[in-house]
Amino acid sequence: MSDIIVLMGPQGAGKGTQSGMLAEKLSLPIIATGDILREVARADTDLGHLVRDTQAAGRLVSDEILAEIVSRRIGQGDCAQGCILDGFPRTLPQAQLLDSIAAARGDRIIVIDIDVPRDLLMKRLAGRRICPACGTLYNIYFKPPAKQGVCDLDGHELVPRSDDTEEAIEKRLSQYDEKTRPLLDYYRKRGSLFTVDGRGLPEQISANIAGFIERLAAPYGAI
Repeated sequence: MSDIIVLMGPQGAGKGTQSGMLAEKLSLPIIATGDILREVARADTDLGHLVRDTQAAGRLVSDEILAEIVSRRIGQGDCAQGCILDGFPRTLPQAQLLDSIAAARGDRIIVIDIDVPRDLLMKRLAGRRICPACGTLYNIYFKPPAKQGVCDLDGHELVPRSDDTEEAIEKRLSQYDEKTRPLLDYYRKRGSLFTVDGRGLPEQISANIAGFIERLAAPYGAI
């Protein structure tokens, strides 16, 4: 038995940071569905053509196809001791498909919910500024430049990301509340959800998550 670790939380919760830190601590691969879809779409295969045509038409790849892609990736050798999922599942049908994948492999699903208050999410997202020249990222609330509005490294004027308007952020957070947040109750009822406070330092949050997973592994049994 191995663990399929699912990191959940809205944009701005720090899933990407925690995925990387957890992967390093536990020596597990990260399966990011966005990256996998781009890789599949580049392949000269029937599935690649289907994914590419679907994306070109502005449609979402179906849950069944996405689950098949995830299942193939989990079946690779580097996932023999487990893996970390980033971006899947996002809906209840996807969660049910992941249940089927895990059951067929005899794997256990562990879901980590990174809980961050909405006002802090807004500051993390709306406060981001980027240097158009060197790409250095700042935040006017948490990591401001030495001189307001100017990159510390090259003096270029900082700009907000095009998708970080308050309206766009509210839309993304609302979509998460509508489509993905209900999964927390789904996993909570199954006893496979661990909620961690996402307001602290990344290193402390990572230590809390890793500690929880390590406690589950000794002895290794059902949650």
